[in-house]
Amino acid sequence: MRKFKALKKYRPNVGICLFNKKGKVWIGERPLSAADKRFNIENYVWQLPQGGIDRGEDVSAAAFRELEEETGVTSAKLLAMTPGWVAYDFPPGYNRGRNSKRWRGQRQKWAAMLFEGDKSEIILDAHSDIEFVDWRWANLADIPKLVVPFKRGVYKELVTTFSPLAEFLKEQHKARKE
Repeated sequence: MRKFKALKKYRPNVGICLFNKKGKVWIGERPLSAADKRFNIENYVWQLPQGGIDRGEDVSAAAFRELEEETGVTSAKLLAMTPGWVAYDFPPGYNRGRNSKRWRGQRQKWAAMLFEGDKSEIILDAHSDIEFVDWRWANLADIPKLVVPFKRGVYKELVTTFSPLAEFLKEQHKARKE
């Protein structure tokens, strides 16, 4: 984790690890972009929901808002948040979106949430800005190898931070079935 003063050059962002009751994590497939092809990252189109935190917005409120905007999911319960910021740099020349020269990368707080709804609730085109074209449940440990290389450090930290929670959910699910 980087010192807070250094993080001022990083856009405030929130990410969501949405777990199901079996301890698997929701992962979405991003639409392929010109930048993906230009940076040879077209094979790494999967990621967890994430997005910017609006000025003055509470981090957990931003997490629920981004989750709903990107997946349609509203039936989720907040389980935990990362204790500090996790940051990554954009690669040189990568399209950073609005205010691209202002930000060096993104600093993120991550929310672990439990999905309590039915899969019919997941609607990828619930909003006009479609973030994902497909989705699936995956093991948390498998996710770092599916994401763009410049985000892998963050995802590896998520595996370390949230693996005990994933294992707990998996064990609870197994115990309920017995």
